[in-house]
Amino acid sequence: MEPHMSTTPFGRRTLSLAHVAAQMSAKEREPEASTHKWQIFRSICTAKDRIGVTERALSVLNALLTFFPETVLSGDNLVVFPSNDQLSLRAHGMAPSTLRRHLAVLVDAGVIVRRDSPNGKRYARKGRGGDIELAFGFDLAPIVARAEEFERLAEEILAEDRALKLARERVSICRRDIAKMIETGLEEDVPTRRDGQGPADWQEVHLMFRAIINGIPRNATRYQVERAAQELSLLADEVLNILEMHVKAQNPGANESHSGRHKQNSNPEPFIEVEPRSRISDGAKAEPDPQTQLMPEKTFPLAMVLQACPDISDYAKGGIGNWRDLVATVAVVRPMLGISASAWEDACTVMGEVEAAIVLAAILQRGESISSAGGYLRSLTGRVRAGEFSLGPVLMALLRKRKADPGSLRSA
Repeated sequence: MEPHMSTTPFGRRTLSLAHVAAQMSAKEREPEASTHKWQIFRSICTAKDRIGVTERALSVLNALLTFFPETVLSGDNLVVFPSNDQLSLRAHGMAPSTLRRHLAVLVDAGVIVRRDSPNGKRYARKGRGGDIELAFGFDLAPIVARAEEFERLAEEILAEDRALKLARERVSICRRDIAKMIETGLEEDVPTRRDGQGPADWQEVHLMFRAIINGIPRNATRYQVERAAQELSLLADEVLNILEMHVKAQNPGANESHSGRHKQNSNPEPFIEVEPRSRISDGAKAEPDPQTQLMPEKTFPLAMVLQACPDISDYAKGGIGNWRDLVATVAVVRPMLGISASAWEDACTVMGEVEAAIVLAAILQRGESISSAGGYLRSLTGRVRAGEFSLGPVLMALLRKRKADPGSLRSA
């Protein structure tokens, strides 16, 4: 008569559907399936959080694997049957109650299966040839059945860790570069603003830098670190551009094409304007060129904008994770503020779509202090066109107000 394999636990322990599922996977594994027990143990350790086992449970699993004599887990007889005393010794002297608790964790996670005897003891029956015919203890077959799953989970976690490490390295490099470039700009007295564009001073650049750094949580996810790295990279490029433009201005002869444009011509030809200037007298104030007054897009980090203008996030369907999300959210908010399509198109033409979206987010944040959002936007557009407006001080003021009164509502 063939022996009946136990499927339910002894005593007061209950049988759950998870236990049944683990037994099914062990039963349905390929007959020739096998795996290296220590290699798969490393995969389980790597993916322990996904699998649902604790570090102490892994110590118990390590002890159980030492009771299987072969290095490769294969075949039908994968039951180990150590006593609690033996298992406790190999688990570094773990207390019996703790041992039972972590054995239950391994069973619930589907890593091992209980094969309890009629009296709950662990032992094996041998045949006439000395081979084990029937064993009662812990079946390691689920480890073989789920080996590919455990390896895949471990690979995903390792890939995530590598991506997180690369993002952190990028953040570290950008932090170093920006800090040293700001120091150089201060020491060399490099101007940050040209033709009415750019940050007001190096203090404003430093505030933008610190806003990104302070926005990184203590236990940041890979997405949060990568977003911070992207914003720091954009800021680093902007700061480097400020220094490079200063170097070119100080050494015009270093660039052949640049110096060629500044050669004196005895019979100069008028430049062809993209849009013709209005005719004015010599004593009148020259009208600025609309093309040179356009505000550059993505001057400010997104994290800083959302920190200064958090109210805009309330209108986002799935959160604001990039500039495209901000622009899409502003499209919803604009008609709510009573801003006409023509005023918005004019602002986008002069400022750029992203900068116009930031301005509108700031208008929303100021709320009731602005009686006519449409008229205010047209006024700002005119000031930008005249080179008399910078968005940096507005964001800095909103940030300072929120820092001084975190519980306040919209800024006045």
